[in-house]
Amino acid sequence: ASLCRLLSLCLLLSLSLSICTSPCRQTLMPAWVLDKYGNNNVLRFAKSTLFPIVHYPNEVIIKVHASSLNPIDISMRNGYGAATLNMRRDPLSINPAGSEFPLILGRDVSGVIMESGLDVSFFKPGDKVWAAIPPWKQGTLGEFVVASANEVSHKPKGLSHIQAAALPYVALTAWSALVNTAGLKKDNCKGKRILILGGSGGVGTFTIQLTKAWGAHVTTTCSQDAFSFVKDLGADHAVDYKTPHVEQQLKTLDLFDLILDNVGGDTEKWALSLLRPWSGATYVTLITPLMLNMDRLGVPDGMLRSGVTVGTKVLKHLRNGVHYRWGFFAPSGPSLDEIVALVDEGKIRPVVEQVFSFSEVPEAFQKLEGGHARGKIVIDGIGSGK
Repeated sequence: ASLCRLLSLCLLLSLSLSICTSPCRQTLMPAWVLDKYGNNNVLRFAKSTLFPIVHYPNEVIIKVHASSLNPIDISMRNGYGAATLNMRRDPLSINPAGSEFPLILGRDVSGVIMESGLDVSFFKPGDKVWAAIPPWKQGTLGEFVVASANEVSHKPKGLSHIQAAALPYVALTAWSALVNTAGLKKDNCKGKRILILGGSGGVGTFTIQLTKAWGAHVTTTCSQDAFSFVKDLGADHAVDYKTPHVEQQLKTLDLFDLILDNVGGDTEKWALSLLRPWSGATYVTLITPLMLNMDRLGVPDGMLRSGVTVGTKVLKHLRNGVHYRWGFFAPSGPSLDEIVALVDEGKIRPVVEQVFSFSEVPEAFQKLEGGHARGKIVIDGIGSGK
């Protein structure tokens, strides 16, 4: 009898965790989904995707008013990181292969709270919010999305949903790299010389504005026709990455205290020589082999290979007096709260390259895949149908 009562209590508890604060009013929604990985042809518009539900008491359902695309959406569409992300989705490997499908892409959201879990007190239905949804969760290219409350922040009052949707993922990627990884903050940034490799994209445009707001001297690489664009955002100096021997041009400048690398490739071979040695100077790259190693070698061997790689590089460069680090996106509502303050003060503004309607999601992917976007590609009218 005692065992039966215990089982009954456990069942009631598990059911209570998934109950919304108000009843869900529908069970299906429109969304763009993947049924397999591949090129742009695998994107499929589905009118009857399952409506997301609150599984845990700290979750909320957001009505998506706008989203935006990031390079990770292209990579995930192609299958990049599937091993890593599936491990996070199903750590006990209970579900069969392919259980992540139908998969909804899209990491950014600006919208309105529709439902809240039982433990959510900071947000209520009707609140205007923004967030960056982690890549192991279902994304924002649908009418609704579920997020943990600690991933969500109240949207800046001065931004429209379209403008707000351009910021969260790139802002949190840059914030994690600069603040969490490199130890940069408002109090220690003034006067530092910072180099941003790849300054005209989403992460670069945010980083320029953030570091200038904190008093740094900012140099960036970009194409020559983007010089006025990045300088309008606050960059003090721009170097054309298309010119031969760009590294030689950069070596004519004073040494840097921090380098954020959005480019990868061969830049590691010469970029760290641009840092001021034995001064705490740090190089942070956002282009790492972690998920690629795990895709190729499996999760355990891929993690081991990546650990050896980063450890070897850290020690190698430490002998030369500089710090080498890998940077990663980290979802964080509290960090977004700090970014909201900077937006409200006029120190950070969204940079929108182009706006596509919800029916034009494949065209938006093509635009992003073509490269050379200045700022973000935003999706408007989520949930309006095809």
